[in-house]
Amino acid sequence: MTLEKKNMAGRILLLLLCMNVVSFIVNAVPQTCPADLGGKCAEDDDWEGEFFPGIPKIKYEGTSSKNPLAYKWYNAEEEILGKKMKDWLRFSVAFWHTFRGTGADPFGAPTKYWPWEDGTNSIAMAKRRMRANFEFINKLGVDRWCFHDRDIAPDGKTLEEANANLDEVVALAKELQGDKIRPLWGTAQLFMHPRYMHGGATSSEVGVYAYAAAQVKKAMEVTHYLGGENYVFWGGREGYQSLLNTDMERELDHLARFLEGAVAYKKKIGFNGTLLIEPKPQEPTKHQYDWDAATTANFLRKYGLLGEFKLNIECNHATLSGHSCHHDLETARINGLLGNIDANTGDPQIGWDTDQFMTDIGEATMVMLSVIRNGGLAPGGFNFDAKLRRESTDVEDLYIAHISGMDTLARGLRNAAKLIEDGSLAELVRKRYSSFDTEIGAEIEAGKADFEMLEKLAKEWGEPKVASAKQELAEMIFQSAL
Repeated sequence: MTLEKKNMAGRILLLLLCMNVVSFIVNAVPQTCPADLGGKCAEDDDWEGEFFPGIPKIKYEGTSSKNPLAYKWYNAEEEILGKKMKDWLRFSVAFWHTFRGTGADPFGAPTKYWPWEDGTNSIAMAKRRMRANFEFINKLGVDRWCFHDRDIAPDGKTLEEANANLDEVVALAKELQGDKIRPLWGTAQLFMHPRYMHGGATSSEVGVYAYAAAQVKKAMEVTHYLGGENYVFWGGREGYQSLLNTDMERELDHLARFLEGAVAYKKKIGFNGTLLIEPKPQEPTKHQYDWDAATTANFLRKYGLLGEFKLNIECNHATLSGHSCHHDLETARINGLLGNIDANTGDPQIGWDTDQFMTDIGEATMVMLSVIRNGGLAPGGFNFDAKLRRESTDVEDLYIAHISGMDTLARGLRNAAKLIEDGSLAELVRKRYSSFDTEIGAEIEAGKADFEMLEKLAKEWGEPKVASAKQELAEMIFQSAL
Protein backbone atom coordinates (compact mmCIF):
# COMPACT_ATOMS: atom_id res chain seq x y z
CA MET A 1 0.00 0.00 0.00
CA THR A 2 1.39 3.44 -0.94
CA LEU A 3 1.89 6.17 1.64
CA GLU A 4 -0.93 8.19 0.02
CA LYS A 5 -3.36 5.25 0.34
CA LYS A 6 -2.32 4.66 3.96
CA ASN A 7 -3.01 8.32 4.76
CA MET A 8 -6.40 8.10 3.04
CA ALA A 9 -7.31 4.97 5.02
CA GLY A 10 -6.26 6.67 8.23
CA ARG A 11 -8.47 9.68 7.51
CA ILE A 12 -11.46 7.43 6.79
CA LEU A 13 -10.95 5.55 10.07
CA LEU A 14 -10.68 8.84 11.95
CA LEU A 15 -13.91 10.09 10.33
CA LEU A 16 -15.75 6.89 11.29
CA LEU A 17 -14.46 7.19 14.86
CA CYS A 18 -15.68 10.80 15.11
CA MET A 19 -19.11 9.79 13.77
CA ASN A 20 -19.35 7.05 16.37
CA VAL A 21 -18.42 9.49 19.13
CA VAL A 22 -21.09 11.98 18.01
CA SER A 23 -23.63 9.17 17.76
CA PHE A 24 -22.77 8.05 21.28
CA ILE A 25 -23.17 11.60 22.61
CA VAL A 26 -26.56 12.04 20.95
CA ASN A 27 -27.83 8.63 22.09
CA ALA A 28 -26.49 9.14 25.59
CA VAL A 29 -28.73 12.17 26.14
CA PRO A 30 -31.39 11.36 28.75
CA GLN A 31 -34.78 11.04 27.08
CA THR A 32 -36.91 11.71 30.17
CA CYS A 33 -37.78 14.95 31.89
CA PRO A 34 -36.03 15.65 35.16
CA ALA A 35 -38.31 16.79 37.97
CA ASP A 36 -35.76 18.85 39.84
CA LEU A 37 -37.35 22.19 38.93
CA GLY A 38 -40.66 21.51 40.58
CA GLY A 39 -42.32 20.07 37.49
CA LYS A 40 -43.19 16.58 36.34
CA CYS A 41 -43.38 14.93 32.92
CA ALA A 42 -46.18 12.53 32.17
CA GLU A 43 -47.12 10.30 29.27
CA ASP A 44 -49.63 12.91 28.13
CA ASP A 45 -49.30 16.72 27.92
CA ASP A 46 -49.95 17.27 31.63
CA TRP A 47 -47.29 19.08 33.59
CA GLU A 48 -47.50 19.68 37.31
CA GLY A 49 -46.26 23.08 38.43
CA GLU A 50 -44.73 25.92 36.43
CA PHE A 51 -42.46 25.47 33.45
CA PHE A 52 -40.38 28.43 34.61
CA PRO A 53 -40.39 28.25 38.42
CA GLY A 54 -38.50 31.05 40.07
CA ILE A 55 -38.99 33.40 37.09
CA PRO A 56 -41.31 36.28 38.04
CA LYS A 57 -43.41 38.34 35.65
CA ILE A 58 -40.87 40.67 34.04
CA LYS A 59 -41.40 44.32 34.98
CA TYR A 60 -39.88 47.67 34.08
CA GLU A 61 -37.48 48.85 36.78
CA GLY A 62 -35.59 51.64 34.98
CA THR A 63 -31.99 52.18 33.97
CA SER A 64 -30.62 52.04 37.51
CA SER A 65 -31.79 48.46 38.01
CA LYS A 66 -29.18 45.70 38.20
CA ASN A 67 -31.82 42.97 38.06
CA PRO A 68 -31.20 40.79 34.96
CA LEU A 69 -34.87 39.76 35.03
CA ALA A 70 -36.22 43.31 34.63
CA TYR A 71 -36.58 45.82 31.82
CA LYS A 72 -34.30 48.84 32.04
CA TRP A 73 -35.44 50.70 28.88
CA TYR A 74 -38.67 49.04 27.74
CA ASN A 75 -41.63 50.61 29.51
CA ALA A 76 -44.64 49.27 27.59
CA GLU A 77 -47.13 52.00 28.52
CA GLU A 78 -44.77 54.98 28.17
CA GLU A 79 -45.54 57.29 25.27
CA ILE A 80 -42.85 58.18 22.74
CA LEU A 81 -43.73 60.58 19.92
CA GLY A 82 -47.43 60.21 20.69
CA LYS A 83 -47.54 56.40 20.72
CA LYS A 84 -46.99 53.84 23.47
CA MET A 85 -43.75 51.90 23.33
CA LYS A 86 -45.64 48.62 23.08
CA ASP A 87 -47.44 49.95 19.99
CA TRP A 88 -44.24 51.10 18.30
CA LEU A 89 -42.50 47.79 18.98
CA ARG A 90 -45.23 45.11 18.95
CA PHE A 91 -42.88 42.39 20.20
CA SER A 92 -43.39 38.73 19.36
CA VAL A 93 -41.79 35.49 20.61
CA ALA A 94 -40.58 33.13 17.89
CA PHE A 95 -41.64 29.59 18.81
CA TRP A 96 -39.00 27.82 16.71
CA HIS A 97 -35.86 29.33 18.22
CA THR A 98 -37.27 29.64 21.74
CA PHE A 99 -38.83 26.20 22.10
CA ARG A 100 -37.31 24.10 19.33
CA GLY A 101 -33.74 25.41 19.38
CA THR A 102 -31.37 22.71 20.64
CA GLY A 103 -27.97 24.37 20.31
CA ALA A 104 -26.90 21.80 17.73
CA ASP A 105 -24.65 22.94 14.90
CA PRO A 106 -22.92 21.17 11.97
CA PHE A 107 -20.07 20.21 14.27
CA GLY A 108 -21.84 19.23 17.46
CA ALA A 109 -24.78 17.56 19.12
CA PRO A 110 -27.55 19.45 20.97
CA THR A 111 -26.62 21.23 24.18
CA LYS A 112 -30.05 22.30 25.42
CA TYR A 113 -32.38 19.87 27.21
CA TRP A 114 -35.22 21.87 28.71
CA PRO A 115 -36.84 20.29 31.77
CA TRP A 116 -40.20 19.77 30.05
CA GLU A 117 -38.78 17.86 27.06
CA ASP A 118 -39.12 14.08 26.96
CA GLY A 119 -37.04 13.39 23.85
CA THR A 120 -40.01 12.79 21.56
CA ASN A 121 -41.82 14.76 18.88
CA SER A 122 -45.22 13.41 19.90
CA ILE A 123 -48.54 15.25 20.06
CA ALA A 124 -48.33 15.13 23.86
CA MET A 125 -44.89 16.76 23.76
CA ALA A 126 -46.12 19.38 21.28
CA LYS A 127 -48.94 20.31 23.65
CA ARG A 128 -46.55 20.53 26.58
CA ARG A 129 -44.30 22.88 24.59
CA MET A 130 -47.32 25.00 23.73
CA ARG A 131 -48.19 25.36 27.41
CA ALA A 132 -44.59 26.34 28.14
CA ASN A 133 -44.76 28.87 25.29
CA PHE A 134 -47.74 30.69 26.76
CA GLU A 135 -46.32 30.72 30.27
CA PHE A 136 -43.17 32.25 28.80
CA ILE A 137 -45.13 34.87 26.84
CA ASN A 138 -47.25 35.83 29.84
CA LYS A 139 -44.27 36.21 32.16
CA LEU A 140 -42.37 38.20 29.53
CA GLY A 141 -45.35 40.55 29.21
CA VAL A 142 -45.82 40.42 25.44
CA ASP A 143 -49.00 39.55 23.60
CA ARG A 144 -47.79 38.10 20.29
CA TRP A 145 -46.03 34.98 19.07
CA CYS A 146 -45.15 33.49 15.68
CA PHE A 147 -44.65 29.97 14.38
CA HIS A 148 -43.93 27.50 11.58
CA ASP A 149 -46.52 24.75 11.23
CA ARG A 150 -44.05 21.88 11.69
CA ASP A 151 -42.46 23.52 14.74
CA ILE A 152 -45.65 23.49 16.78
CA ALA A 153 -46.99 20.10 15.65
CA PRO A 154 -45.34 16.91 14.37
CA ASP A 155 -45.43 16.01 10.70
CA GLY A 156 -47.40 12.95 9.61
CA LYS A 157 -46.98 10.04 7.26
CA THR A 158 -49.63 11.64 5.06
CA LEU A 159 -50.82 15.18 4.51
CA GLU A 160 -54.10 14.28 6.22
CA GLU A 161 -52.26 13.04 9.31
CA ALA A 162 -50.05 16.12 9.42
CA ASN A 163 -53.11 18.38 9.18
CA ALA A 164 -54.87 16.46 11.96
CA ASN A 165 -51.80 16.81 14.20
CA LEU A 166 -51.71 20.53 13.53
CA ASP A 167 -55.41 20.93 14.24
CA GLU A 168 -55.07 19.22 17.62
CA VAL A 169 -52.20 21.44 18.78
CA VAL A 170 -53.76 24.61 17.33
CA ALA A 171 -56.97 23.93 19.27
CA LEU A 172 -54.93 24.05 22.48
CA ALA A 173 -53.11 27.19 21.33
CA LYS A 174 -56.45 28.88 20.68
CA GLU A 175 -57.56 28.04 24.21
CA LEU A 176 -54.31 29.24 25.80
CA GLN A 177 -54.23 32.50 23.83
CA GLY A 178 -57.35 33.86 25.48
CA ASP A 179 -58.52 37.26 24.33
CA LYS A 180 -55.22 39.17 24.55
CA ILE A 181 -52.59 37.05 22.79
CA ARG A 182 -52.50 36.30 19.07
CA PRO A 183 -49.92 35.35 16.44
CA LEU A 184 -48.01 38.19 14.85
CA TRP A 185 -47.71 35.74 11.98
CA GLY A 186 -47.71 32.11 10.97
CA THR A 187 -45.95 30.29 8.16
CA ALA A 188 -45.37 26.88 6.58
CA GLN A 189 -42.03 25.14 6.93
CA LEU A 190 -41.11 24.39 3.30
CA PHE A 191 -37.41 23.75 3.71
CA MET A 192 -36.62 20.94 6.18
CA HIS A 193 -38.35 17.85 4.75
CA PRO A 194 -36.39 16.00 2.00
CA ARG A 195 -39.27 16.54 -0.43
CA TYR A 196 -38.30 20.22 -0.49
CA MET A 197 -34.64 19.70 -1.41
CA HIS A 198 -35.29 21.45 -4.77
CA GLY A 199 -37.61 24.01 -3.19
CA GLY A 200 -41.37 24.13 -2.81
CA ALA A 201 -42.83 26.70 -5.18
CA THR A 202 -39.73 26.43 -7.40
CA SER A 203 -39.29 22.66 -7.29
CA SER A 204 -38.75 20.87 -10.59
CA GLU A 205 -41.36 18.30 -9.42
CA VAL A 206 -45.02 19.19 -9.89
CA GLY A 207 -45.99 16.85 -7.05
CA VAL A 208 -43.83 18.83 -4.63
CA TYR A 209 -45.32 22.09 -5.90
CA ALA A 210 -48.80 20.75 -5.17
CA TYR A 211 -47.79 19.48 -1.71
CA ALA A 212 -46.25 22.86 -0.86
CA ALA A 213 -49.46 24.62 -1.92
CA ALA A 214 -51.53 22.29 0.26
CA GLN A 215 -49.22 22.92 3.24
CA VAL A 216 -49.41 26.70 2.81
CA LYS A 217 -53.19 26.47 2.46
CA LYS A 218 -53.45 24.69 5.82
CA ALA A 219 -50.93 26.98 7.55
CA MET A 220 -52.84 30.03 6.34
CA GLU A 221 -56.09 28.55 7.63
CA VAL A 222 -54.73 27.97 11.14
CA THR A 223 -53.06 31.40 11.21
CA HIS A 224 -56.45 32.91 10.35
CA TYR A 225 -58.19 30.72 12.96
CA LEU A 226 -55.78 31.89 15.67
CA GLY A 227 -56.34 35.55 14.79
CA GLY A 228 -52.94 36.02 13.14
CA GLU A 229 -52.17 39.48 11.82
CA ASN A 230 -49.79 38.44 9.03
CA TYR A 231 -48.60 35.41 7.05
CA VAL A 232 -44.94 35.01 6.04
CA PHE A 233 -43.23 33.37 3.06
CA TRP A 234 -39.57 32.53 3.63
CA GLY A 235 -38.16 30.71 0.61
CA GLY A 236 -35.07 29.12 2.09
CA ARG A 237 -34.87 26.64 -0.77
CA GLU A 238 -36.56 28.76 -3.43
CA GLY A 239 -33.39 29.30 -5.43
CA TYR A 240 -30.65 27.25 -7.03
CA GLN A 241 -27.27 25.60 -6.47
CA SER A 242 -26.22 25.74 -10.13
CA LEU A 243 -27.61 27.45 -13.22
CA LEU A 244 -26.33 24.61 -15.38
CA ASN A 245 -29.31 22.43 -14.43
CA THR A 246 -31.80 25.22 -13.65
CA ASP A 247 -34.44 26.94 -15.77
CA MET A 248 -34.44 30.13 -13.74
CA GLU A 249 -37.10 31.90 -15.79
CA ARG A 250 -39.50 28.99 -15.41
CA GLU A 251 -38.85 28.72 -11.66
CA LEU A 252 -39.50 32.45 -11.17
CA ASP A 253 -42.74 32.15 -13.13
CA HIS A 254 -43.77 29.18 -10.97
CA LEU A 255 -42.99 31.16 -7.80
CA ALA A 256 -45.18 34.01 -9.01
CA ARG A 257 -48.06 31.62 -9.79
CA PHE A 258 -47.69 30.12 -6.32
CA LEU A 259 -47.89 33.54 -4.65
CA GLU A 260 -50.88 34.46 -6.81
CA GLY A 261 -52.57 31.32 -5.54
CA ALA A 262 -51.84 32.36 -1.95
CA VAL A 263 -53.39 35.79 -2.55
CA ALA A 264 -56.51 34.21 -4.04
CA TYR A 265 -56.91 31.79 -1.14
CA LYS A 266 -56.34 34.49 1.46
CA LYS A 267 -59.25 36.44 -0.02
CA LYS A 268 -61.41 33.33 -0.34
CA ILE A 269 -61.21 32.51 3.38
CA GLY A 270 -61.57 36.14 4.49
CA PHE A 271 -58.09 36.41 5.98
CA ASN A 272 -57.36 40.13 6.30
CA GLY A 273 -53.75 39.77 7.45
CA THR A 274 -50.80 41.06 5.45
CA LEU A 275 -48.85 38.61 3.28
CA LEU A 276 -45.12 39.09 3.88
CA ILE A 277 -42.05 37.92 1.97
CA GLU A 278 -38.81 37.57 3.90
CA PRO A 279 -35.75 38.23 1.68
CA LYS A 280 -32.52 36.30 2.13
CA PRO A 281 -29.60 36.06 -0.29
CA GLN A 282 -28.41 32.51 0.29
CA GLU A 283 -28.11 29.67 2.80
CA PRO A 284 -29.17 26.97 2.39
CA THR A 285 -29.27 27.60 -1.37
CA LYS A 286 -26.35 29.14 -3.24
CA HIS A 287 -28.69 31.84 -4.55
CA GLN A 288 -32.15 32.61 -3.21
CA TYR A 289 -34.56 34.36 -5.57
CA ASP A 290 -35.66 36.99 -3.03
CA TRP A 291 -32.03 38.08 -2.50
CA ASP A 292 -32.74 41.40 -0.78
CA ALA A 293 -35.43 44.07 -0.45
CA ALA A 294 -34.69 45.63 -3.86
CA THR A 295 -34.67 42.28 -5.69
CA THR A 296 -37.94 41.26 -4.05
CA ALA A 297 -39.57 44.60 -4.82
CA ASN A 298 -38.61 44.18 -8.47
CA PHE A 299 -40.01 40.63 -8.51
CA LEU A 300 -43.32 41.85 -7.07
CA ARG A 301 -43.42 44.70 -9.58
CA LYS A 302 -42.67 42.42 -12.55
CA TYR A 303 -45.47 40.01 -11.67
CA GLY A 304 -48.06 42.62 -10.64
CA LEU A 305 -48.01 41.66 -6.95
CA LEU A 306 -46.91 44.97 -5.41
CA GLY A 307 -50.27 45.68 -3.83
CA GLU A 308 -50.60 42.19 -2.34
CA PHE A 309 -47.38 41.74 -0.37
CA LYS A 310 -45.07 43.58 1.98
CA LEU A 311 -41.63 42.60 3.26
CA ASN A 312 -40.46 41.05 6.49
CA ILE A 313 -36.90 42.37 6.77
CA GLU A 314 -34.47 40.31 8.80
CA CYS A 315 -31.39 42.26 9.85
CA ASN A 316 -29.02 39.29 9.62
CA HIS A 317 -30.29 38.52 6.11
CA ALA A 318 -29.65 42.13 5.07
CA THR A 319 -26.02 41.94 6.17
CA LEU A 320 -25.58 38.59 4.41
CA SER A 321 -26.67 40.32 1.18
CA GLY A 322 -23.97 42.95 1.65
CA HIS A 323 -26.20 45.70 3.07
CA SER A 324 -26.84 47.15 6.47
CA CYS A 325 -30.18 46.42 8.09
CA HIS A 326 -30.95 50.12 7.84
CA HIS A 327 -30.39 50.00 4.07
CA ASP A 328 -32.89 47.20 3.48
CA LEU A 329 -35.42 48.79 5.83
CA GLU A 330 -35.17 52.09 3.95
CA THR A 331 -35.39 50.29 0.59
CA ALA A 332 -38.55 48.56 1.74
CA ARG A 333 -39.97 51.73 3.28
CA ILE A 334 -39.55 54.04 0.28
CA ASN A 335 -41.20 51.37 -1.89
CA GLY A 336 -44.15 51.17 0.49
CA LEU A 337 -43.24 47.59 1.41
CA LEU A 338 -41.99 47.68 5.02
CA GLY A 339 -44.32 45.36 6.92
CA ASN A 340 -42.41 43.55 9.66
CA ILE A 341 -38.93 43.12 11.13
CA ASP A 342 -37.13 39.96 12.20
CA ALA A 343 -35.20 41.44 15.11
CA ASN A 344 -31.80 39.82 15.10
CA THR A 345 -28.22 40.46 14.06
CA GLY A 346 -25.20 38.58 12.79
CA ASP A 347 -21.55 38.45 13.77
CA PRO A 348 -19.38 40.52 11.39
CA GLN A 349 -16.59 37.95 11.74
CA ILE A 350 -18.84 35.04 10.68
CA GLY A 351 -20.21 34.62 7.17
CA TRP A 352 -23.49 32.90 7.91
CA ASP A 353 -26.89 33.45 9.49
CA THR A 354 -26.09 33.37 13.23
CA ASP A 355 -29.49 34.71 14.37
CA GLN A 356 -28.24 36.53 17.45
CA PHE A 357 -30.31 38.84 19.61
CA MET A 358 -29.68 42.47 18.67
CA THR A 359 -27.60 44.25 21.31
CA ASP A 360 -25.96 47.04 19.26
CA ILE A 361 -27.53 50.34 20.34
CA GLY A 362 -26.43 52.19 17.21
CA GLU A 363 -27.95 49.58 14.92
CA ALA A 364 -31.16 49.57 16.95
CA THR A 365 -31.37 53.38 16.70
CA MET A 366 -31.08 53.29 12.90
CA VAL A 367 -33.70 50.53 12.76
CA MET A 368 -36.08 52.64 14.82
CA LEU A 369 -35.49 55.72 12.65
CA SER A 370 -36.88 53.70 9.73
CA VAL A 371 -39.81 52.43 11.80
CA ILE A 372 -40.74 55.96 12.92
CA ARG A 373 -40.47 57.29 9.36
CA ASN A 374 -42.75 54.42 8.34
CA GLY A 375 -45.34 55.51 10.90
CA GLY A 376 -44.85 52.21 12.76
CA LEU A 377 -45.15 48.61 11.62
CA ALA A 378 -48.74 47.64 12.49
CA PRO A 379 -50.16 45.18 11.70
CA GLY A 380 -46.58 43.96 11.65
CA GLY A 381 -44.09 44.23 14.48
CA PHE A 382 -40.80 42.86 15.77
CA ASN A 383 -40.39 39.10 16.12
CA PHE A 384 -37.26 37.73 17.73
CA ASP A 385 -35.94 35.41 15.04
CA ALA A 386 -32.99 34.95 17.36
CA LYS A 387 -31.61 32.05 19.36
CA LEU A 388 -29.51 31.50 22.42
CA ARG A 389 -25.85 30.79 21.83
CA ARG A 390 -24.92 27.12 21.86
CA GLU A 391 -23.15 27.61 25.17
CA SER A 392 -26.13 29.27 26.92
CA THR A 393 -28.05 26.39 28.46
CA ASP A 394 -30.01 27.68 31.47
CA VAL A 395 -33.78 28.15 31.23
CA GLU A 396 -33.22 31.63 32.68
CA ASP A 397 -31.14 32.48 29.58
CA LEU A 398 -34.31 32.43 27.46
CA TYR A 399 -35.66 35.35 29.47
CA ILE A 400 -32.38 37.23 29.70
CA ALA A 401 -31.92 37.10 25.92
CA HIS A 402 -35.42 38.42 25.21
CA ILE A 403 -35.15 41.13 27.86
CA SER A 404 -31.84 42.26 26.38
CA GLY A 405 -33.26 42.32 22.85
CA MET A 406 -36.37 44.21 23.91
CA ASP A 407 -34.38 46.74 25.93
CA THR A 408 -32.01 47.30 22.99
CA LEU A 409 -34.83 48.18 20.62
CA ALA A 410 -36.58 50.26 23.27
CA ARG A 411 -33.37 52.19 23.78
CA GLY A 412 -33.10 52.57 20.01
CA LEU A 413 -36.63 54.00 19.97
CA ARG A 414 -35.75 56.52 22.66
CA ASN A 415 -32.59 57.55 20.79
CA ALA A 416 -34.40 57.87 17.46
CA ALA A 417 -37.07 60.05 19.09
CA LYS A 418 -34.32 62.20 20.58
CA LEU A 419 -32.75 62.71 17.13
CA ILE A 420 -36.11 63.61 15.58
CA GLU A 421 -37.06 66.03 18.36
CA ASP A 422 -33.62 67.69 18.23
CA GLY A 423 -33.89 68.17 14.46
CA SER A 424 -30.17 68.76 13.84
CA LEU A 425 -29.69 65.66 11.68
CA ALA A 426 -32.80 66.38 9.61
CA GLU A 427 -31.65 69.97 9.13
CA LEU A 428 -28.22 68.81 7.97
CA VAL A 429 -29.89 66.59 5.35
CA ARG A 430 -32.27 69.38 4.31
CA LYS A 431 -29.38 71.80 3.76
CA ARG A 432 -27.47 69.22 1.72
CA TYR A 433 -30.30 69.08 -0.85
CA SER A 434 -31.37 72.72 -0.54
CA SER A 435 -30.28 73.54 -4.13
CA PHE A 436 -33.30 71.53 -5.25
CA ASP A 437 -35.58 73.67 -3.04
CA THR A 438 -35.65 76.23 -5.87
CA GLU A 439 -37.83 76.84 -8.88
CA ILE A 440 -35.62 74.84 -11.23
CA GLY A 441 -35.19 72.11 -8.62
CA ALA A 442 -38.95 71.78 -8.33
CA GLU A 443 -39.25 71.53 -12.13
CA ILE A 444 -36.63 68.75 -12.20
CA GLU A 445 -38.41 66.79 -9.48
CA ALA A 446 -41.73 67.25 -11.27
CA GLY A 447 -40.24 65.88 -14.49
CA LYS A 448 -40.68 69.20 -16.32
CA ALA A 449 -37.03 70.05 -17.01
CA ASP A 450 -35.74 68.65 -20.31
CA PHE A 451 -32.11 68.29 -21.32
CA GLU A 452 -32.15 71.39 -23.56
CA MET A 453 -33.29 73.53 -20.62
CA LEU A 454 -30.65 72.01 -18.35
CA GLU A 455 -27.90 72.50 -20.93
CA LYS A 456 -28.82 76.18 -21.22
CA LEU A 457 -28.66 76.58 -17.43
CA ALA A 458 -25.33 74.74 -17.22
CA LYS A 459 -23.80 77.18 -19.72
CA GLU A 460 -25.32 80.14 -17.90
CA TRP A 461 -24.16 79.05 -14.43
CA GLY A 462 -20.70 77.83 -15.35
CA GLU A 463 -18.76 75.38 -13.21
CA PRO A 464 -21.00 74.37 -10.26
CA LYS A 465 -19.92 74.74 -6.65
CA VAL A 466 -20.06 71.49 -4.70
CA ALA A 467 -20.68 71.71 -0.95
CA SER A 468 -19.35 69.40 1.76
CA ALA A 469 -21.55 66.42 2.64
CA LYS A 470 -20.71 66.89 6.35
CA GLN A 471 -20.64 63.13 6.98
CA GLU A 472 -18.50 63.46 10.11
CA LEU A 473 -20.89 66.02 11.54
CA ALA A 474 -23.83 63.72 10.77
CA GLU A 475 -22.04 60.89 12.58
CA MET A 476 -21.28 63.18 15.52
CA ILE A 477 -24.94 64.19 15.82
CA PHE A 478 -26.03 60.56 15.62
CA GLN A 479 -23.54 59.38 18.21
CA SER A 480 -24.53 62.17 20.60
CA ALA A 481 -28.02 60.66 20.77
CA LEU A 482 -26.71 57.28 21.94
